[in-house]
Amino acid sequence: YYIALLMVVAFPAGMSMWFVIHPFARFWRRRGPGTTYVAVLSIAVAIGFVVFRFRGVLLSVEFGFSWPLALLAAAFYGAGIVVELQWRRQMSAGTLLGLPEVSEERPDVMLDQGIYGKIRHPRYLGMLCQIAGSAFLTNYLAVYALFAVSIPLLYLTVVLEERELIQRFGDKYIEYMRQVPRFIPTTRSLR
Repeated sequence: YYIALLMVVAFPAGMSMWFVIHPFARFWRRRGPGTTYVAVLSIAVAIGFVVFRFRGVLLSVEFGFSWPLALLAAAFYGAGIVVELQWRRQMSAGTLLGLPEVSEERPDVMLDQGIYGKIRHPRYLGMLCQIAGSAFLTNYLAVYALFAVSIPLLYLTVVLEERELIQRFGDKYIEYMRQVPRFIPTTRSLR
């Protein structure tokens, strides 16, 4: 129950931050990280609070524990952990928190080595694996729905993020996009 509750409350709140920041990055950059994070976190907390208030309705349909699904969950969690350990080696805390998007003094470091040389968005792939694992483990309808909704939301996040990265890195990022797939490695990207 508590894993399902955490997923349905935290994921929409967390995702809201990127939909407030990415489309309006220039606006937030002029405001600076402090103002940005106070505003964006306030919105995320409000969304989390509202979702938490409806937790009874959201978590009213549970299908019960299933060993086969638990094993499937373990496989997805394992894949998510493997991907996460790889991208964390290359990403600074500031980049993870989105400082390049909201700060005038943005580092000009494009991540294109390691796992980023195989897929462009390992963070989001790992996140999808974790959500799928949570859905299979908890076996709540709301977490399955969250997984289904997270696919187009994360895709939209990626599109917005890539638009920003093209503005920031120009032709270098466009060439990177031609060579490296978004989520699923190809034989060419694995070389």
